[in-house]
Amino acid sequence: MRLTKLPLSLGRVSAQRRGLTFVGGSRSRGGVNRTLIPLIASMLLSTGLSAAKPPNIVLIISDDQAWTDYSFMGHEAIETPNIDRLAKQSRLFKRGYVPSSLCCPSLASIITGLYPHQTKITGNEPPIPPEGKRSAEYQRRVQKCVSFIDTVPTLPRLLAKRGYVSHQSGKWWQGHYSRGGFTHGMTHGDPKRGGRHGDEGLKIGRQGMKEIFDFIDDAGEKPFFVWYAPFLPHTPHNPPKRLFDKYAKKTESKFIARYWAMCEWFDETCGQLLDHLDEKKLADNTIVLYVTDNGWIQRADNGRYAPRSKRSQYDGGLRTPIMVRWPGKVKPGERPELANSIDLAPTILKACGLEPTSEMQGIDLLDDKALGKRKSTYGAVYLHNAVDIQKPSANLTYRWLIDGNWKLILPHKPNNNPDAESELYNLTKDPFERQNLAESKASRVKRLTKQLNALLPES
Repeated sequence: MRLTKLPLSLGRVSAQRRGLTFVGGSRSRGGVNRTLIPLIASMLLSTGLSAAKPPNIVLIISDDQAWTDYSFMGHEAIETPNIDRLAKQSRLFKRGYVPSSLCCPSLASIITGLYPHQTKITGNEPPIPPEGKRSAEYQRRVQKCVSFIDTVPTLPRLLAKRGYVSHQSGKWWQGHYSRGGFTHGMTHGDPKRGGRHGDEGLKIGRQGMKEIFDFIDDAGEKPFFVWYAPFLPHTPHNPPKRLFDKYAKKTESKFIARYWAMCEWFDETCGQLLDHLDEKKLADNTIVLYVTDNGWIQRADNGRYAPRSKRSQYDGGLRTPIMVRWPGKVKPGERPELANSIDLAPTILKACGLEPTSEMQGIDLLDDKALGKRKSTYGAVYLHNAVDIQKPSANLTYRWLIDGNWKLILPHKPNNNPDAESELYNLTKDPFERQNLAESKASRVKRLTKQLNALLPES
């Protein structure tokens, strides 16, 4: 490194002609001031640090997987050795949540750090017109929904300010990958070619990892951001025969066996990605984050999901492990605090030397002080097909709040049974939300309702 300029404020130093005149101190042979040596060393070090390459970012997003369905979370049948390894090496939040249990709004929250009501991305699809889904009007409505991503900041666009290149693969509802600010990607989003919710991007994982590996290898000296959101373990549940045969021995239900096998198949692809970082000697300067888009509870009698999972207001649809691995920078270990996928964007930005936008309401999960202040987290559930794409509250079905060990669920009655009641659960004693305590804990319901109304009004 060539030092071309020394700030005059550093030490009692003044420039004179082509050399340096030192005021005070002692001089070694050759005219070098010995007291300046530590100063120069410090400057070189600080200059090297400021010029250091920002950390690479790899974001792994599971698709339709219950918070229970990992070895490290205690599942007795499913084997996830690679994600277990990641969890052991990470700051791990077992009490993680997504703000909404539907994939499109959930993924939009991850990439923007904003709640669905902020982005207007609340459902998977717009209202279906009388002419049906094949009509020009329906496609016009779809494209209007897609356009919302153009109006909000995204991680790729914000990271580009620090020179990041970014790659999209897997699930992506917002049209061509470039609309999210990605410099590289797989999803074309062209409605004339059937582009929707990922199209070509959905090949990642199921058909290998080449596109991501090529991107990482070609990034060179540029910091990179990888969005790995494979269509796994999402349906179709068509795992490799070797994995299905393994799990068919563990359950009488072929549907459950297929789902369990898909979870391990997904785990294998995560292992391939982590191994590639190791092989390329990139792991030490790469932050790896993990989350699911929403939950899934597999039915035993068919290939569908059970109630109280995907699309629901219960933990079976909302809860997820969240983890952050940064070797040498983040001490591994399980954390007791609540976390939310809304926190991922601020966490990434802060780690990369950028400030979150003022609209982001999440916290930096690496900031112990911020974690210490957090007592609650919240979100909302919306209709699969929006009623009004411009008005988030028109699509609302439930709001929820977790405060400490307590979870409040409030129905939005215009889009539910008018007789739907509030629900209150003690998640420590009742993690699967079987005993509604709202009637016996009316004062707590009242207090938490006031709290939720202040955070997320019904309209």
